[in-house]
Amino acid sequence: MSRKPERGFIELYRNDPERAEALIFGRRAGPSRRGFLKGAGLASMAAAVGGAIPFAANMPAGLVPAAFAQAASGTAPAAPKMLQMAGKVPLILLQEKPLVAETPEHLLDDEVTPTDKFFIRNNGGIPDQPADPKAWKIKVDGEVNSPLELSVGELESRFPMVTLQLQLECGGNGRNQFVPEARGNQWGNGAIGCAQWTGVRLADVLKAAGLKSSAVYTAHYAADPHLSGEARPTISRGVRLPKAMDEHTLIATRMNGEPIPLIHGAPVRLVVPGWPGSASQKWLTRIWVRDKEHDGPGMTGTSYRVARTPMIPGGKPDDANMAIMESMPVRSIVTNVKHGTELSAGTRRLDLRGAAWAGDKAVREVHVSIDYGATWQAVSLAQPKNKHAWQRWTAAVALPSAGYYEIWSRATDADGRAQPHVAGNWNPQGYGANAVSRVAVLSKA
Repeated sequence: MSRKPERGFIELYRNDPERAEALIFGRRAGPSRRGFLKGAGLASMAAAVGGAIPFAANMPAGLVPAAFAQAASGTAPAAPKMLQMAGKVPLILLQEKPLVAETPEHLLDDEVTPTDKFFIRNNGGIPDQPADPKAWKIKVDGEVNSPLELSVGELESRFPMVTLQLQLECGGNGRNQFVPEARGNQWGNGAIGCAQWTGVRLADVLKAAGLKSSAVYTAHYAADPHLSGEARPTISRGVRLPKAMDEHTLIATRMNGEPIPLIHGAPVRLVVPGWPGSASQKWLTRIWVRDKEHDGPGMTGTSYRVARTPMIPGGKPDDANMAIMESMPVRSIVTNVKHGTELSAGTRRLDLRGAAWAGDKAVREVHVSIDYGATWQAVSLAQPKNKHAWQRWTAAVALPSAGYYEIWSRATDADGRAQPHVAGNWNPQGYGANAVSRVAVLSKA
């Protein structure tokens, strides 16, 4: 490009789209790019993405090409810092204290997410590895007739053990899509995993404790130390009783057939599939059954809450308009093609694989596009292994010529809700962003 912008693409487009396009592509923005993406303007963008753009005429005005959409400055995105940890593939390191790391989407290509590829989301410190995991105890009290205190060993011997493939997703997955930027770790789409979890149904344990008629909500507590060093909960969230009693909500002791690793909550954790992962307490020590909505750390204010009716992006939230986030929104990703892949010369067919999920709901259909959403192609969508497991999909797309392409994937849930083109329902802490997934590829001439 002939002129380097003084600010990054994202910041420029957020604050002044017309100036952004004038600086980056040498023209004033208008209602359509059709007149712009010809001649010098098209040549400038092609140079920026590394090749011809076969479907340039379809690019929406103001679209930041996915090839450098996450760039902090200049024309190429900075390489992310990677977490190097024993027992883990390299993950994208978002925060060191507490430890937060995202799985690159192209590493989520397994039907069952291997433990070494599972994302990490902590809110506090990591407790010590227990000397005897089977002796670890969990208390169940509150609005129950017979409070319980069970060791992990007793839990496993007293109640039926079940194994299910269950999705676990951070409530902030996709947060980096919001404009303006919302608070919190700037997740892409990789704060998701669908492992095989083994444990006992939370419902069976609560039934054994004898729920009182006043029971309406659970409250979860854990052993992770608060980063301040104070003796107080790092986070304590809960769920409405119907979700707690769902047969897919587990107190889990095994992950992919092995004892849960410490980083993922050993020796025992909750798995509340389809809802924000913060409800799936790691290092579980207590379940307090309450007669009202839980109000622990992470349950009030804007924490894990979204706007009931849309608010002004970047505006001040009205507490009365904020509702607890429950079922996660529909989402899809491409998992067998790495973002930024350079395809070999002459590639005219691209086989695709991916995953789609929709919180408590099933995914009805998934479509892919390589022409910026001008046309969409249906994929072959598999049924989930069980409720709350993600659904795998496959497709093949034809590339008409060499050049720069974006593979877009869009899922639609059983209620007909589809992923939007841009993240909607902005909220201060950036929950629920689920825009169409975009993967940039370059087919060499």
